[in-house]
Amino acid sequence: MRVPLTVNDFLDRAALVYGSRVGVIDEPDQPAPSLGALTYQQVQTLARSHAAALDALGIGVGERVAIVSHNAARLLVALFGVSGSGRILVPVNFRLNAAEVEYIVEHSGARMVLVDPELDDALAAVTAEHRLVIGRESDDVLLSNEAEPRPWDPDEDATATINYTSGTTARPKGVQLTHRNLWINAAVFGWQLGICDRDVYLHTLPMFHCNGWGLPYAVTGMGGSHIVLRRVDGAEILRRIDAHGVTALNGAPTVVSAIIDAAKVWEGPIPGRGRVRITVAGAPPPTRTIEEVETVLGWEFVQIYGLTETAPLLTMNRSRSELDAMQSGERASMLGRAGAPALGVRLAVDDEGEVLARSNVVMDGYWEQPDASASALAEGWFHTGDGGTLDDEGYLTISDRKKDVIISGGENVSSIEVEDCLFSHPAVAEVAVIGIPHDRWGETVIALVVLAPGAEADGPALIEHCREHLAHYKCPTAIEFRDELARTATGKLQKFRLREPYWAGLERSATVGG
Repeated sequence: MRVPLTVNDFLDRAALVYGSRVGVIDEPDQPAPSLGALTYQQVQTLARSHAAALDALGIGVGERVAIVSHNAARLLVALFGVSGSGRILVPVNFRLNAAEVEYIVEHSGARMVLVDPELDDALAAVTAEHRLVIGRESDDVLLSNEAEPRPWDPDEDATATINYTSGTTARPKGVQLTHRNLWINAAVFGWQLGICDRDVYLHTLPMFHCNGWGLPYAVTGMGGSHIVLRRVDGAEILRRIDAHGVTALNGAPTVVSAIIDAAKVWEGPIPGRGRVRITVAGAPPPTRTIEEVETVLGWEFVQIYGLTETAPLLTMNRSRSELDAMQSGERASMLGRAGAPALGVRLAVDDEGEVLARSNVVMDGYWEQPDASASALAEGWFHTGDGGTLDDEGYLTISDRKKDVIISGGENVSSIEVEDCLFSHPAVAEVAVIGIPHDRWGETVIALVVLAPGAEADGPALIEHCREHLAHYKCPTAIEFRDELARTATGKLQKFRLREPYWAGLERSATVGG
């Protein structure tokens, strides 16, 4: 017997087994009216209303609905109401500027776009056949329909979400993740993290980021509780952990740093000590930070590696019994590796040092980019674009990103995109954008610039030029002027040589990218 795996399975089980349990507590402080505390039965009712509303609007199976939103219960509902009815959800990074969001909405062919009220003015130029501001306007259309949604013939190979990711080109690629991809990623991630009905999950990770790494599905399916957090703030995270009995959260190293900084001035016992596990990806934090998660916070540190193209889980590094006798510093060093392959994942490193992966979590392809899809999935392996090594225990260590994507604060920055922007300034003759170490962000973006003969420009002016054209997190934090840039005989930039002085004595690696 073969029964299709779909995202509906997670919410259906929660509504059946834990229907009267409060499953979601929405962010109380947001520009839209908070949905407050929702039982899983109420979440399912809202998701079904969402599907019925799309029926009424004539948005059919396989058509796209884009949403640009901070973390919110309405976004969580959309993960089920849109994808679970056979449509395709396109979660968009709310930090992007209007031109970038507009490209994604147009490229995906979204017939509907839902916009966070805080972003309504900034994204005024972003439109679709149906454009709704999230809150009362979207609720009146999507969450107030009492009709029975049309049945969808479940197809686990159908695309459930398209998640746009920055790569080495200026334009992002739309990663098509199927219901099967999302189901298996959520099940394996939840299993290896030990998610159960007693877990209380704090949404410190943006839900748009690879669908919150799949934890929204995993926690729902097991009947755990969701605590929605709109903005990351170290002290507020500790307060929510204390108030709600949080047991699990995910985030980039910047989140870890913010929490540790807040904990050092926190009055009283640290909330969650001996109870919380924090899963980190985006760029591995320094060994000292990993150690402080254990010694300062008293929490369990878990590291994963993956990409949007892999839904994302490829490896997990979680403390095991063999590490129990180690001192905290030695254990932290062991936990700094990217991790061992997750269940059902096969890894290899090719002759050029690139990490390859095979798994049921690997994407179906890039939306409307067949050549890029064929290249990424060549010879039956997903080509990560990351360089790395596998040790005798099967643990992966990522050593370099061949794609030259910079991961700053858990967000991918395409160096080529930033370079193109700087090249558009008349004073710039040559430019190389690289990532250099940063204690808080993992990496920060800097630009090495050669000015055109006779031209004048200072660093602040070039940074401001970037801020006028790019999302601010992509912009250089420093400009260094050079007489020339290291190149090969064929004229290609040698970025590894440009990075070397900044990374001397340090290991440059990556965790979740894409």
